[in-house]
Amino acid sequence: MEKILITSALPYANGPLHFGHIAGAYLPGDCYARFKRLQGNDVLYICGSDEHGVAITLSAEMVGKTPKQHVDHFHQILKDFFTQLEFSFDHYSRTTWPGHVETTTQYFQDLLSNGFIEERVTQQLYSEKDKKFLADRYVVGTCPKCGYAEARGDECQKCGASYEATDLIHPRSKLTNSPLILKPTKHWFLLFDRFKDQLTAWITKKEWKPNVVKFAQNYIDDLRARAITRDSEWGIPVPLPGAEGKVFYVWFDAPIGYISATKEWAQKKGAPEAWKDYWCDPKTKLVQFIGKDNIPFHAVFFPAMTMGQKQPYKLVDELPANEFYNLEGKQFSKSEGWYIDLATFFQKFTPDQIRYTIAANAPENQDSEFTWKDFQRRCNSELLGKYGNLINRTLVFTATHLQGKVPPLHAPDAEFTAQMQSLMQQIAEAYDTFHLRKASQLIMELAHAGNVYFDAKKPWKATPEEQQTIIANTLKCIQLLALASYPIIPATAEKVWHMLGYSQPLRTKTWKDIVHEPLHAGTTLPAPQILFQKVEDEVINMEIAKLEAPKVEAPKTPTVTIDEVRKMEMRVGQILTVERVPKSKKLLKFSIDIGTETRQVVSGIGEKMDDLTFLIGRKVIVITNLPTATIMGVESQGMLLVASNAEGLELPDFKLAKPGDIVS
Repeated sequence: MEKILITSALPYANGPLHFGHIAGAYLPGDCYARFKRLQGNDVLYICGSDEHGVAITLSAEMVGKTPKQHVDHFHQILKDFFTQLEFSFDHYSRTTWPGHVETTTQYFQDLLSNGFIEERVTQQLYSEKDKKFLADRYVVGTCPKCGYAEARGDECQKCGASYEATDLIHPRSKLTNSPLILKPTKHWFLLFDRFKDQLTAWITKKEWKPNVVKFAQNYIDDLRARAITRDSEWGIPVPLPGAEGKVFYVWFDAPIGYISATKEWAQKKGAPEAWKDYWCDPKTKLVQFIGKDNIPFHAVFFPAMTMGQKQPYKLVDELPANEFYNLEGKQFSKSEGWYIDLATFFQKFTPDQIRYTIAANAPENQDSEFTWKDFQRRCNSELLGKYGNLINRTLVFTATHLQGKVPPLHAPDAEFTAQMQSLMQQIAEAYDTFHLRKASQLIMELAHAGNVYFDAKKPWKATPEEQQTIIANTLKCIQLLALASYPIIPATAEKVWHMLGYSQPLRTKTWKDIVHEPLHAGTTLPAPQILFQKVEDEVINMEIAKLEAPKVEAPKTPTVTIDEVRKMEMRVGQILTVERVPKSKKLLKFSIDIGTETRQVVSGIGEKMDDLTFLIGRKVIVITNLPTATIMGVESQGMLLVASNAEGLELPDFKLAKPGDIVS
């Protein structure tokens, strides 16, 4: 029995996941964990939400929430999505739980005392208006390469050039458009260049995918000191005097989250030291599933950090890094409308249908893609036509001709038995070596072999004794098929297992036991169920049409004169109270201070807002010279101005303006 610690890359709590993410780090990890448990191993599968970083603070500000409110929202969305897809994490954590601070601090202090961290003063972009240093995501400016005036802080979206934010010409704040200046600030740097030799000696012994090793070695060859802190209030504080307002970069604290998540698992289990049985035992096999964009952090930076601290933590043993998984030839992109609406998807299809489709076309050695036609083909030809067909025809025949009971096996078919055993061995090897695509192919070969055997033997023409032998052999094939497919389509495999007359779940058995366990003659079988429904052309054509539909341009509105615009009185207002209008999903009733008086305003912005408390105290724009209106029986003395985008509605915000100030 092996002790195996499995992790999947911590998803960023800044938005929902899509199937492209699932194909890289999560489905392969879940299938491997399920397979290794079936082999009787001691498996611990860990994941959690990555909740720090500048992107989160920026997104939170844009929607008028605190970073904690923002990550709370998306942490739950991520967790629910994994549950819906039946991922078998032993624990799903988050990097905002208190124990993560302790573990990250330990790493930093060990690295510091071992001489691998040094303090440096550097010039960084500072906003005098905001009175703070701004990270590159908050910065725009003129590209130093091509002169594009709206270049991002780290990369020009026009010419593709990469640079430091300090290289921008005329840099300015993305939030306030105010100019930025260079100002000295103190930060701490991890001296990665000191780990070059140790990392090279370590990674050259790895039998990983050649592209992973080569990619990592290129990073190692170019290692240099790298800042691990930044100026922010959101993140894990640097535990040193004089480090007020400094937090760790998210790339530094996130991989440490694997360890802290395991500590949280141990605490919740009631055995606080149990995490050490995995992270501090050299016999543990550590397998980390990631996408290729995470290779540097898991193959270079995190191993170097672990080498430089004082605890006997495991270094990664296997790093199955997958390529990208696209949608119909392009990257998934919600902003461009190139995505699959998951809420609608799971109203029409099952988790096992998408799990199988992704596994069967997994991006193991090169980029692959989801296409609706391929999804339909795999659902109809493979899941329904091969897998489901074998099970249904065999169980229906058993119910009709053999009183619905497992028949005795008078004479095993040596050739068919050898074929099944060979395929099961190959499937196990494919799972064990992270070849999910091959495992899927072999599972369908096993189903096909069962169908060929059933057709060739023609039980409807056989004698009673021959019928019993044919069906007994075919039921054994179905038993093996349930076992082989369980890591990929667990819900379906458990249904098949139940239809074979078992009362205990399949997951409580072991691979070896099931492979060699005969079905018990005389067992009464439950009525067979239809496992998969046919995916019709019109359903698929509708989904394709959604993707191919031209983007709707904003309707042209009639022009207005400047005099008409001047007639509107817009003032800054400050929200004093807010509550929902009864019987309405959208309407909110506000009490707003507009300087000279308090107005009651009704606005339809509340449909996607779960927590209204973040609105209290917000400064907003109110049109104050509209006639009073009554909306659902509630009087409204003005109108709020908000922005509408694909993510919902967004309120403007003011820092210096006071209630009553004119907006012009």
